[in-house]
Amino acid sequence: VSVAACVAIAFYVILLMRSPETVAGEARAGQPAELTLQTVGALGPRYKRSSWVSYLVQNEDGEWIHSTHLRVPAHSLVRVTIHQYDSATGLRNPFFARPQGTTGGVMHLDGRPVDVIDPDLTSHTFAIPQLGVFVPLPGVPDNAPNQCAAAPCTLAEAHRTITFSFRTGKPGRYRWQCFVPCAAGFIAGFGGPMQTFGYMDGYVDVV
Repeated sequence: VSVAACVAIAFYVILLMRSPETVAGEARAGQPAELTLQTVGALGPRYKRSSWVSYLVQNEDGEWIHSTHLRVPAHSLVRVTIHQYDSATGLRNPFFARPQGTTGGVMHLDGRPVDVIDPDLTSHTFAIPQLGVFVPLPGVPDNAPNQCAAAPCTLAEAHRTITFSFRTGKPGRYRWQCFVPCAAGFIAGFGGPMQTFGYMDGYVDVV
């Protein structure tokens, strides 16, 4: 293997392992911790990898942060809101079309409870395998008006809103990720943003 190839591999590994800013789920006395995220089909010109699909998370000041490093309390209920702005890609495994590990085994899609969605209409998933949490995120129709062109997207732009709750257990670091092959331009759709922290996977620190 050439020196140049070794350097390229080392750089890629460093890129994969680098952890972005940590955003804590806000918790008020007697209330669940709250996490609010959004998914976008392309980050847009504000960001270095403008064409990459990505998650963003909202911090306690209401600002959208390009990060997938989350922190929530141990042995607690966590309520998650995801504003989904991307179009459908489709699941390769329909097993993930049903919410799992959520309170009541359901999620709320645009305000109504659902326990399964069409796997072909799935855009992304929010999954924490070690905690048994798998939530499918339906895509925005291709013909929807006023689609978001660059992150962060606003609630005035075409989106689906998914809410659900899950309960954490003991402290630890848990990997979370998307299981939809949504990385356009990469082999099998699983390269690039699908393998890079800060985009379509990250960590949940339970503390």
